[in-house]
Amino acid sequence: MEGNQRWVKGEPQAPNRDPARRQSVAQEQKPFAAVLSCIDSRVPPELIFDVGLGDLFVTRTGGEAVGPVVTASLEYGPLANGTPLIVVLGHQRCGAVKAAYASLGDGETLPGHLPEIVTALQPAYEQVAAAGGSDPIDAMVRAQVELAADDLRSNPELAPLVEKQQLAIVSAYYSVDTGAVEVLSGAPSQPAER
Repeated sequence: MEGNQRWVKGEPQAPNRDPARRQSVAQEQKPFAAVLSCIDSRVPPELIFDVGLGDLFVTRTGGEAVGPVVTASLEYGPLANGTPLIVVLGHQRCGAVKAAYASLGDGETLPGHLPEIVTALQPAYEQVAAAGGSDPIDAMVRAQVELAADDLRSNPELAPLVEKQQLAIVSAYYSVDTGAVEVLSGAPSQPAER
């Protein structure tokens, strides 16, 4: 979050982005966090958190859609590497969420494999459709990251680590307008031990 504050202020330090860092992580990595974020070109986690090589495991999918390979990718950090933090990061004006919302609302099938994203986002859509509200797309983004984070927290492999406070799973929201990241839920009460 300190890196995000530098990003918001326009004062990024761009740490760990030089040949010396490349050499230091060439044989082994120990990222301090795993991030599930959207494929959106405006939401590169390494930039918005002002970190560099070897700092994050990053998995990106349309609308933070989660499936078996994505879950396995997120499990890798904590289970194989001891990574103490997973952040599920949604963002303002998400095109994947907007397309899924429209598809589910009007029943129109999207081309190619895009219906896979629509299916993955359907629980968030149903939650938002039931609640109503003035900005259903933004509400659906927030619902999706909460649902994805909750799913990871109840994952049989990750839940014991969360219970022992060896892993925090945080849902968060990125404002494309301001660059700020807002933590929605799951923030650890104390830093997770590595």
